[in-house]
Amino acid sequence: MRVKEFLSRKGIPFKEYDVAKDERARKEMFLKTGRLAVPTLVVNGRVAVGYNPEELESLLREARH
Repeated sequence: MRVKEFLSRKGIPFKEYDVAKDERARKEMFLKTGRLAVPTLVVNGRVAVGYNPEELESLLREARH
């Protein structure tokens, strides 16, 4: 929930997948990260696992350039 709040506060659109119910999304997450951990975010092809505001800020800055 913290990640969604973080992105919403910043006005960043996102698409949410329920990997508990969506097998295809779960497989894609595992292929990208090698693990089944949430939240998993993909920003401009870069993957972040877990809620780390500093890492998210960095990824978002990179995506803007």
